[in-house]
Amino acid sequence: MDSYTIYSVTLLIISSLLSFHSNVTDGAGSVFFLDNPKHHYLRPPAPEPQIDTLSLPEVGAAASVLLGFAPHSTLCAASSSKLNGVLMPNPFDRPRSVFMLEVTGAIDSDLVVDLDNSIFTSARRTKVMGSEHRVDVQLSDEDEVSVVSLNDLLSYAELSDKELSDFASWLGGSYVEDASGPVNGELIIPMENGANLRLFMSKNADKEFIRSLVSLIHNIQRAINIHQELSESVHSPAELITGKFDGIKVLQDHYGTEGVAENGLELFVTSVSKIFDSLQAAYKGQIVGVVIYGETLAPESENVLNVVVTSRPSTRLLEETKVSANFTTIAEVVLVRRTLAWITGIILLISTLLGIYFLLYMPLTKDTLLYSNVKLD
Repeated sequence: MDSYTIYSVTLLIISSLLSFHSNVTDGAGSVFFLDNPKHHYLRPPAPEPQIDTLSLPEVGAAASVLLGFAPHSTLCAASSSKLNGVLMPNPFDRPRSVFMLEVTGAIDSDLVVDLDNSIFTSARRTKVMGSEHRVDVQLSDEDEVSVVSLNDLLSYAELSDKELSDFASWLGGSYVEDASGPVNGELIIPMENGANLRLFMSKNADKEFIRSLVSLIHNIQRAINIHQELSESVHSPAELITGKFDGIKVLQDHYGTEGVAENGLELFVTSVSKIFDSLQAAYKGQIVGVVIYGETLAPESENVLNVVVTSRPSTRLLEETKVSANFTTIAEVVLVRRTLAWITGIILLISTLLGIYFLLYMPLTKDTLLYSNVKLD
């Protein structure tokens, strides 16, 4: 094989590897930043955005800043510059509440932004690039942040016909019960094009998709209730509502990427739009949404953006530790003194008893001076 052929084969291998790496990193998806339309916490999207891509660590850093925390110290200058292009510059005007959701299965679908009632139409959209499969979002203190998980699914026993009927009414649809048994009917939801999406609870994929969506709504309501309780306290912590939605992927695995899966995505987008409107009302506009659409990068039981809360000892705890240390030192001194006193007392007692014993049983001899002041030869 001549040198020209070797050179050509080498270039082919290198180009193939670069193409493979590009395909791997380009499949991450997109991130949508949902802002308050009346009070902006994010810079409005420009017609020609200067920031084309963000990495997962940069998305996590943006969420930390929106919560009112400083980003991780490992964030480089280029990433900080990207965050400045996304977030408003005022560090004292942060919402301190973030709705962060990862959606698997929907990879850059235009349906997300093409719907008329979609909240993602006016959202800031940025590509997510990088080879990271899981990123830690590090927050400073568990006493300063409240984290509500959206990953708690309703059990099949908790999913009732009434729940399904209320859910259908919430979306302007209906639920037809089946006489064969509970939670076995047909869910009918109107689509934007005038057609109806029919989901049958007798099918596992349809039932799992609806269970995920109803569970998401339940968890959001739980987060709103927690927020109302926290808002009445003297010190209100930052609030992070985070989770993962796999319902779209369930439909795609069963039906493919078109047809029912696309209608399911439209139903999900409509639901999230209504959910974020309710969050805006409950939080009085002081909340920002971070929704990531993409492939499954992390294991099914884990989120791509993993929240890690590092607690720090409080001043009161440090003071209690000092007081406890002082008490420990005093107790040690008292123990040593008592031990020495007991040992000294025991030695004196033994010495006294031995002295008395020897005095009583000492033999008398001529050289004894204890009993006579006259020494005999």
